[in-house]
Amino acid sequence: MPTPPTTKSVAVLPGDGIGPEVVDAALAAVERLDLPLDLRFGDIGWDCWRQEGDPVPQRTWKLLEETDTCLLGAITSKPLRETEDELVPELRGTGLHYVSPVIQLRQRLGLYANIRPVTDLDDGRFDFTVIRENTEGLYAGLDLHGLDGALWEAVRHHPNAAASGPEHTSVTLRLQTRFGIDRLLRFGFEHARARGKSLLTLVDKPMVLRNSSNHLRERLELIAGEYPGIETEILNVDAVALWMVRRPERFGVLVAENMFGDILSDLGAGVMGGLGLAPSGNIGDHGSYFEPVHGSAPSMAGQDRANPMAMLLTVAQLLDHLGLTVPGEELRAAVRGVARARTTVTYDLGGTAGTREVAGAVAGALAEAPRSAAPRAAAARDAAARSAAASVDGAAGDGGTAADEVVDRLARLDTASVSDALDSLGLPGVLAGLAARVPGARTAGRAYTVTYRPVEDTGSGFRNAANYLDEVPAGSFVVVDNGGSTDCTNWGSLLTAVARSRGARGTALFGSARDIAEIRAAGYPLFSTGVTMVSGKNRVELAATGRDITIGEVTIRPGDVVVADDNGVLVVPAGRAAEVADRAERVEATEAAIARAVADGTRLDEARRTFGYAKPWEGPARGTGDA
Repeated sequence: MPTPPTTKSVAVLPGDGIGPEVVDAALAAVERLDLPLDLRFGDIGWDCWRQEGDPVPQRTWKLLEETDTCLLGAITSKPLRETEDELVPELRGTGLHYVSPVIQLRQRLGLYANIRPVTDLDDGRFDFTVIRENTEGLYAGLDLHGLDGALWEAVRHHPNAAASGPEHTSVTLRLQTRFGIDRLLRFGFEHARARGKSLLTLVDKPMVLRNSSNHLRERLELIAGEYPGIETEILNVDAVALWMVRRPERFGVLVAENMFGDILSDLGAGVMGGLGLAPSGNIGDHGSYFEPVHGSAPSMAGQDRANPMAMLLTVAQLLDHLGLTVPGEELRAAVRGVARARTTVTYDLGGTAGTREVAGAVAGALAEAPRSAAPRAAAARDAAARSAAASVDGAAGDGGTAADEVVDRLARLDTASVSDALDSLGLPGVLAGLAARVPGARTAGRAYTVTYRPVEDTGSGFRNAANYLDEVPAGSFVVVDNGGSTDCTNWGSLLTAVARSRGARGTALFGSARDIAEIRAAGYPLFSTGVTMVSGKNRVELAATGRDITIGEVTIRPGDVVVADDNGVLVVPAGRAAEVADRAERVEATEAAIARAVADGTRLDEARRTFGYAKPWEGPARGTGDA
């Protein structure tokens, strides 16, 4: 018998304002996943302060010690005067001081990394993470008014300080320590590695904060040597803010000190569509908690208007942290589908639905989605996928792990860059005429080839021509050749649901598809030469699977890597995949170097000459890409 999953314990602290209702609605939806979680509820927040004089009572600390992680609702904080006035009478004047629960949790649990995913839920165009340092930087608490001694000596020569005098001058110190920098950078590199990201961007202000930024740079250069597969760059925070708005897809992992990370992570929420979509996690070496980014909005409490999607995405992030990545992705997919459909969303996304209604729609999407809960079938599919990869890459002199890695590398690249790499090698690869039917989809997978032929005798009717999907290995990209026909379809919403449940990464159809609205709502990467509502169930029959297919001038062999995005579909020969990925990555590095130079004031023609735009697959010249 299979070993039952280990139960994980979660401290649930609903918080204040809209916190409790958002937590309740989200957890009601998550129940559909039937997870091995022991939810243990506790107290935190403004009511604890008012009644007990501490927003984080001792019983809550005990609960946190006994559980694996924490799900935190929104927390209310108020200005200094209100903190004293709202205490119960017997606690006023007793010398109690309010300290934000969030600060208490981060300091006492040593949660130095604030993880803020920034994901395009509508079109899938971008997916990156802002990692903010939590414990030092400008928010270290070294904020002083009225100076003396060494601090006054350090600033007294500034003309404004000299005119004001020490008693009317304030200083905030930016604390950056080797200990704090190193653990944050290593966390960022590990996060990038775990999520298949090839670029880590360190965000600072090196031209202004020269000494502290140089300290950051030295530590980055040292630690980067431990992660040879991840490219690094140092960019100005203002330039990053611009590119987050204009070209967010260029980023993988952003690492920043406390204040810069605070600002950029909220900007990331805006790029996503608002705070109602923004999750976060706070992680240290021995503790963690997860919370939506939005505040407690006490004026909205009890009105059933708050957007629960940020909390649902926060739960998905928590599940990833606990090692429950499959249900975490299922939850994200359900939220993504509801957000894209825009039929059941709250006011902040242009809708009229309430908190519980939106959470109910996500729960419904979870119930309807094909679940990967058939262990035997899933194991068989995974084994088939490993076998296929091993056979293909054995011929190429590569191993199974490397095969998976090169597919993931190609999936992160723009097809324009991959096309440049193929051209530089003299390899055809563009499947002409295949257009993206789901905007923003970007994916890659091993080709699973399918061929159809017209039915000569239509009297026999339906021929089960799509049952091949039961045999498709996880990680495949289904390539269907129906001769470019626009008279009937070979793909629709039902096949999309089955393909997703099998772990297919997308479908390229030399022919027509239908049910486009449903497929877009599901976010499944589909590419075809046409769209029509006419079914092919009694007009064509399955000719073969696992054979070579030729579309236009390109031959697709089983196991080749199919790469697709809004630009179209490319096929990379299995035996040349690593070489193509190397060149395409250098193309993107060259173009990124040119973009940075232009942003810093260089003329475009000069930047192109400097970085070798004529042959971008050779990579930018060393020593010229300094940020």
